[in-house]
Amino acid sequence: MRESVILVHGVWMRGWAFALQRQRVQACGYTARTFSYASVEQDLDSNARRLAAFAREQSADVVHFVGHSLGGLLTLRMLDIEPEPRTGRIVLVGSPWGGSAAARAVHRWPGGDTLLGHTLTQWTDDRRTDLGGRYPIGVIAGSMGFGVGSVITRLPRPHDGTVTVAETRLPTMADHIVLPVTHTGMLTSKSVVQQVCAFLQGGRFDRSVPTA
Repeated sequence: MRESVILVHGVWMRGWAFALQRQRVQACGYTARTFSYASVEQDLDSNARRLAAFAREQSADVVHFVGHSLGGLLTLRMLDIEPEPRTGRIVLVGSPWGGSAAARAVHRWPGGDTLLGHTLTQWTDDRRTDLGGRYPIGVIAGSMGFGVGSVITRLPRPHDGTVTVAETRLPTMADHIVLPVTHTGMLTSKSVVQQVCAFLQGGRFDRSVPTA
């Protein structure tokens, strides 16, 4: 059975941000592709439909999704409005499903919404979607609290420097794990990709793997 993994980056980034983790996911035996989108210029639903079109192009029997930060939210929005019928498992990596205190702080700045971009601000408005009843969703959170979010506002601990652990939780998620990584460090962490592969393979995170 051919299995493809689509990796979706977060705000202010492009597909190159997932280059290292893409190689590591491929080493786990998957065909891995990165989806690049304009988080600031394009709105949430436009990017969701582009992601759906990208998913349809994959030559695979099963299509898994791994989204970092906003990329996880975009993945959920896509599956809500334009579902991919071959969807397998989904891993959200530092995605603020429950809302973002850091984003709300930036929103209060003059021009804050312009800085955050259309995709993120539209999610935080009214498009929160919990798809755990339809798909197996694993959530990875970080607890190494260094990052720009902790400078912008006082974040409740534990957090990864941008997103709090509490903000990452979905009511119907299949599994949740907290790793000692920062929000940005998730894009290079071996521990993160080990847990991504564990969930994609078995639907649960592997707590026997060292997290340091």
